[in-house]
Amino acid sequence: MTRRRRHYTWAQVLGPLIVLVALVVVGIVLAVRSSSTDSASKSTSRSTGQRSSTARSREIVTVDVSDLPAEARTTLRLISNRGPFPYRQDGVVFSNRENRLPRQERGYYHEYTVQTPGSRDRGARRIITGRSGQKWYTADHYRSFVRVRT
Repeated sequence: MTRRRRHYTWAQVLGPLIVLVALVVVGIVLAVRSSSTDSASKSTSRSTGQRSSTARSREIVTVDVSDLPAEARTTLRLISNRGPFPYRQDGVVFSNRENRLPRQERGYYHEYTVQTPGSRDRGARRIITGRSGQKWYTADHYRSFVRVRT
């Protein structure tokens, strides 16, 4: 008795293989992103040794003003003096769409640009202020924050 040999087309062989490779790549990318976010958060908290309240289960570390870049300290002085600010957008309402900060009503938060040396535009660095005097710094355009101890 002779066995019939099955013939497969390239699509039948490569199709599932391509799907499998794509799933593996997506899994690796997600794992790396999660790992780098977690390790950045842990290293920041280790270096400061202090933690504050969380927003959406994300840890927000508290730092001293002296730990911020010089440009951020300059922006904090401008905020204390109520200007003059270098950008017309400084002082506008920050809506916290990313929900990285504690939830508050609209108008509670305001944002100010922290100048970035060498940047042709406003850059990614900001100081966010709360109506009650709280201050946060972000170096990555709202992806993460540290609370500023004043």
